[in-house]
Amino acid sequence: MPAKLSVNINKIATLRNSRGGNNPDVVKAAIDCQLFGADGITVHPRPDERHIRYADVRDIKSIITTEFNIEGNPTEDKFVQLVLDVNPEQVTLVPDALGQLTSDHGWDTVKQQKYLREIIAVFKQAGIRVSIFTDPVADMVAAAAQTGTDRVELYTEAYAKNYKAAKAKAIADYITAAKAAADNNLGLNAGHDLDMQNLKYFATSIPHLAEVSIGHALISDAIYYGLENTIQLYKRQLVG
Repeated sequence: MPAKLSVNINKIATLRNSRGGNNPDVVKAAIDCQLFGADGITVHPRPDERHIRYADVRDIKSIITTEFNIEGNPTEDKFVQLVLDVNPEQVTLVPDALGQLTSDHGWDTVKQQKYLREIIAVFKQAGIRVSIFTDPVADMVAAAAQTGTDRVELYTEAYAKNYKAAKAKAIADYITAAKAAADNNLGLNAGHDLDMQNLKYFATSIPHLAEVSIGHALISDAIYYGLENTIQLYKRQLVG
């Protein structure tokens, strides 16, 4: 089975917020992404609500028919309560600093092991699948298995940055990390800067890849190709 495509619609919300009002309609975008073939919808609400708002998350929950994945930093009590209230299929824990522009590193699953165990247990008790953001380091992936998480999401910026210059070298650490995930019975997700150029090579090279979450590149491509066509183009990249 090819990896599933979860479409991150944060950038739709960014466009809406830049003008005020409700155009484009974020909830309608979620509905349409599902109709156009997305396997899931991802949102990453931040405390300043500069793109996805907490109200959006609740509104999307009421209409979603595919998998719902909420990303965020669980050190924010407001985020934890939102996830528990909405009860999505998956929560992805990301160690973003307050006001951070975009995610840029994974958890230190060794130093932060105790904290991760405690917070993951909160979500697991509510029946929510947990994925944690990790760098492509086999030891960090192995340590993640001791936290109780169901999956890890490999942070793919380094791969995307180096893909054009030396794609085999760029993906080597990710293959090793993926094998570590399989050895430790962890599900495997991936995301950040994956796009139409680098996605196929990544998806066909990484064993046991369950899901990719893509937002910025996909929404940017949709400006030129249309949202429905773009989602289908991305899904084709996931087929070996």
